[in-house]
Amino acid sequence: MKSTANEFGDILYSVAKERENFVVYCPDTRSCGLEYFKDKFPGRGFNFGIAEQNLLDAAAGAASTGLKVYVPTFAVFMSMRACEQIRQFICYPRQDVTLLSTHTGLQVGSDGGTHIAVEDVGIMRSLPNMNIVQPADGYAAREIAKFSLDFHQPLYVRLHREAVATVYDENYKFEFNKIRVIKEHGTDLAILSTGALVGKALEAANILAENGIKAIVADVSTIKPIDVETIVSIANKTSLIVTVEDHNIIGGLGSAVAEVLCREKPTKMYSLGIPDCFGESGKSAELYELHHLNVEGIVDSITSIVNNQ
Repeated sequence: MKSTANEFGDILYSVAKERENFVVYCPDTRSCGLEYFKDKFPGRGFNFGIAEQNLLDAAAGAASTGLKVYVPTFAVFMSMRACEQIRQFICYPRQDVTLLSTHTGLQVGSDGGTHIAVEDVGIMRSLPNMNIVQPADGYAAREIAKFSLDFHQPLYVRLHREAVATVYDENYKFEFNKIRVIKEHGTDLAILSTGALVGKALEAANILAENGIKAIVADVSTIKPIDVETIVSIANKTSLIVTVEDHNIIGGLGSAVAEVLCREKPTKMYSLGIPDCFGESGKSAELYELHHLNVEGIVDSITSIVNNQ
């Protein structure tokens, strides 16, 4: 399949003739393939150049008139350069703007450390009224795109530039604010993952099972709001939870799960992710290996955690 960014964009193209109530506001970058929307649907797509703050201001203004607005751009520019505009003019008045945040995490290694966004979920989670979703693969991206058309609140969709491992098939149905358990080898631990690392976590769990460590594997496709009920249900089945994410271990999925557990069901947990440092230049496979977020690294980290309890 294509990257989750392009799978999402393809859905918007496919429904645009029937769904005329949305517009696409783009910067002058390649994001989700939507930079061509203005050519295929004149009057519904606009290029604002490399000016993300103005772009988000305009998106908020259009949404205030009743339009649904999609804004695709790189995660570093979306979550940081335009953070104030998102807070003040989209989240505060709860505007119908869907932020398609692309080029997330270590997949962007070839663009250099300045363009690797591993803080974006933490930033967006802290904004009241913001909702955050992240597809595990292309099938999930397509279904989240369909869901977004009828979702009329601020929405941050965390998407990937490169294709990721296929987790689902054409029968997948997205459920907002619902954690999906996708494998249950046993209850030695539970692995909660999101986005590009769900496929890696699933493969790692299969290897762990062959080595006698039986895990529950779950896909957290909605990071905010977080599915408290399912987290507690999983914690009731096991004494150890490990989160796996392509994001700083501060502020992302691990933090969200820890907040639930400390309040609802105190449970031992560990967070696997970027250890509070900036990204750096390199191929994505090399960076995943460096941070022990490739399949082998996840297997080794979890084996060490289990053996040293």
